[in-house]
Amino acid sequence: MANDLTSPLDVDRIRKDFPILDRRLAGDHALAYLDSANTSQKPQAVIDALTEHYARHNANVARAVHQLGEESTAAYEGARDRIAAFVGAASRDEIVFAKNASEALNLVANTLASGLADDPRYRLGPGDEIVISEMEHHSNIVPWQLAARRTGATLRWFGLTDDGRLDLSTIDELINPRTKIISVVHQSNILGTVNDLAPIVARAHEVGALVMADASQSVPHMPVDVAALGVDLLAFTGHKMCGPTGVGVLWGRGAVLDALPPFLGGGEMIETVSMEGSTFAAVPHKFEAGTPPIAQVVGLGAAVDYLTGLDMAKVYAHERELTGYALQRFAGVDGVTIIGPDTPEGRGGTISFTVDGVHPHDVGQVLDEQGVAVRVGHHCARPVCVRYGIPATTRASFYLYTTTDEIDALADGLERVKRFFR
Repeated sequence: MANDLTSPLDVDRIRKDFPILDRRLAGDHALAYLDSANTSQKPQAVIDALTEHYARHNANVARAVHQLGEESTAAYEGARDRIAAFVGAASRDEIVFAKNASEALNLVANTLASGLADDPRYRLGPGDEIVISEMEHHSNIVPWQLAARRTGATLRWFGLTDDGRLDLSTIDELINPRTKIISVVHQSNILGTVNDLAPIVARAHEVGALVMADASQSVPHMPVDVAALGVDLLAFTGHKMCGPTGVGVLWGRGAVLDALPPFLGGGEMIETVSMEGSTFAAVPHKFEAGTPPIAQVVGLGAAVDYLTGLDMAKVYAHERELTGYALQRFAGVDGVTIIGPDTPEGRGGTISFTVDGVHPHDVGQVLDEQGVAVRVGHHCARPVCVRYGIPATTRASFYLYTTTDEIDALADGLERVKRFFR
């Protein structure tokens, strides 16, 4: 597929690493996969890592002294090392594995709401405040609603500007001495907006509050350094960054993770157990109860190796060019309205839009008949749709293997949508 960009990536070569991209769909249409914000496709290196693990090294971790158990443990913990380096963690022990970013976010919300932390800074109760935003994925809204309900804390949120940015005009009132934690998205999964977290982090730390970032849409697409971001906790997921489903990551500052109580109880998260009580393992194992997602972690380690080999700065530059190209193409299609920032600045390669007079589900169905895969709906971000007065959107999202040909296929498909429903 052609790629009419000055991209720093050799996209034609990269596409050969992804077997699924060779598929022809019904009607002999080439697959134009524009749904990577939903889940990314997997390179052969990741597929091979999963197969190799199950075929040659399958055993439980941290439980056996036999060779297979040692090999499996080494692969699992080696992936932790590489993932820690990928996000700039100060220590491998700051990386906690979960089954997805939703579980990582729930881990933090539930431990703060449990009331079990020795330090009152890590306990929510009546009079405390939690701050999120109107831009959040449901996975960063519902856990905090439940935590507020359990503890009597108050949930507050940043609103959105008309152009799809966080409205920080009330930051000093929203983040105040009663605030215990602010949990906000780094890059929106519906608007594509990349939020500048610096003013939020500065204000939060001024009043002694924690900051958590949902980085599910940023870690796969740009260089992310947790130290540079300045946040205290950060969640992301494997399946959006060329890795398997079933594995996510919680990063936290060592002192914060040490202070939080366990989330789940079970094997390997304990130090000693008696009938009268238990003591718990040090982080990260304190938060990894039971048999972990071993093969998935190994696969995520392979995905991190693959992305590191490409260079995340080049991935980001490629997607920025693609986004600018797509926004120009959409501007030439009458009746298409972008929901969110309409320039490449301060946004990623996720573009949601509406087509005048056509429901997004109908848009998606017609595009699918042309081999163009997009997502339709409210994208687990219904408050954003309510804010902008729309029932849903069609969303196209790009990744390191996306080409301008695929964006052209989308634009041409939208012209067909308009003709069909005219």
